[in-house]
Amino acid sequence: MSSDNRFDAIVIGSGPNGLAAAIRLALEGLSVKIFEAESTIGGGTRTLELTEPGFLHDICSAIHPMAYASPFLKKLPLGDHGLEWIHPEVPLAHPMPDGSSVVQFRQIGQMKDELGRDFRSYEKLLRPLIDNWESITPDMLAPLRFPSHPFRMAMFGLKALQPANRISRRYFQTERARALFGGIAAHSIQSLDKPLTSAIGMLLGAAAHSVGWPMPRGGSQMITHSMADYFVSLGGEIETNFRVENLEMLPKAKTLLFSLTPRQVLDIVGDRFPDSYRKKLQKYRYGSGVFKIDYLLKEPVPWSDSRCLNAGTIHVGGTYEEIAASEKAMSEGRHPEKPYVLIAQQSLFDDSRTPDDRHTLWAYCHVPNGSTRDMTTEIENQIERFAPGFKDVVEKRVTRNASQFQLYNANYIGGDINGGIQDIWQHFSRPVSWINPYATPAKGIYFSSSSTPPGGAVHGMCGFHAAQSVLRREYNLRRHDWQFSL
Repeated sequence: MSSDNRFDAIVIGSGPNGLAAAIRLALEGLSVKIFEAESTIGGGTRTLELTEPGFLHDICSAIHPMAYASPFLKKLPLGDHGLEWIHPEVPLAHPMPDGSSVVQFRQIGQMKDELGRDFRSYEKLLRPLIDNWESITPDMLAPLRFPSHPFRMAMFGLKALQPANRISRRYFQTERARALFGGIAAHSIQSLDKPLTSAIGMLLGAAAHSVGWPMPRGGSQMITHSMADYFVSLGGEIETNFRVENLEMLPKAKTLLFSLTPRQVLDIVGDRFPDSYRKKLQKYRYGSGVFKIDYLLKEPVPWSDSRCLNAGTIHVGGTYEEIAASEKAMSEGRHPEKPYVLIAQQSLFDDSRTPDDRHTLWAYCHVPNGSTRDMTTEIENQIERFAPGFKDVVEKRVTRNASQFQLYNANYIGGDINGGIQDIWQHFSRPVSWINPYATPAKGIYFSSSSTPPGGAVHGMCGFHAAQSVLRREYNLRRHDWQFSL
């Protein structure tokens, strides 16, 4: 480290990507400090007591297949630092309008009875991903590059580029299979007639059979708490309640990594960027927002199909056509009357979430960016369709609209929890079309947030790849020198 610099690297933001970047650099013996604007670390993985003391509610992210599958995170000794995974018996259930449900089991062979005549098509779509999960996950969670397994990636990519609408029509004949796939694909937070929405349906669908859809015991906060504990054990420093508004506020460092979105970095960095790059960042597009409800329930949700009580995640949206209509309305700036609702039932599987026999419930729907509309009635009407009597078991609720999400976390511009829309035009080229998406034209300044590839979800891979870029460009560490070359 130069005597002129107090730190080799400073990371702004303590979410999973900021922590991943900091850990990766610290593993090379560099001096690293994280600055966090809020009083607690974690970004989108915070867990708070919202309804009553002792009841733990995940504020944003809740179920974590990609954290469990992350090529970087799984190499870290996070279990030694407090992280324990819980795997519900069933990753996902999708209630249907006739009172039944489609259950997605861990073993793909168990789907035969669930999907009937569509089972072979379902297996044909997902089996190549499941069988090659370990070998191709590093390429799926990376910036655009020549893949390690080009043939396997090509088999995935040709289908993944297509809209979910097209894949659902081409592969599935039954309403049940189409609804299951549509609910998973809708995690893309885009209209299902858009390219690349199939990628999310295939990736998360295959993850359910490959690694499951687990949750951390004690709340999502345990992911970043374990990362932070490990980072500090490597000699790293973390300072909270430090909101960076300009570069002059920071101690001297060789490199700065921003786990923030382009709009925030522009405000902080200002004239350090050339006009051409600044204009590109100004054109960065943010996606739709979310409206969320955290519930305290007197008893578990009274689903029409009791098998739903075995699932950590529930997709409430009805048929494929209903889900597609909800997501299309949202993408066109309208609020759906029958929204697609994502639900997590953590307290059914994790007794640390509640101090008594009552339960928590996590639910949100997609809404236009910046929305201030209260969607409580629409969400509860949807749940009531598939769980008659649900409203009677609600004891307390705490709501958060899209604009309030941005107040909670400045990275969630207009309630966009993905750090920018992740469509075909802004998937690999986030935040701008640049050979190295993490580096900027300003020497020593890097992006390390979900506004870079591979984008949203809790996996830490944006931060990992940003750190790899720093090691290569600033310290001339080539691939054969890296402890973690993926």
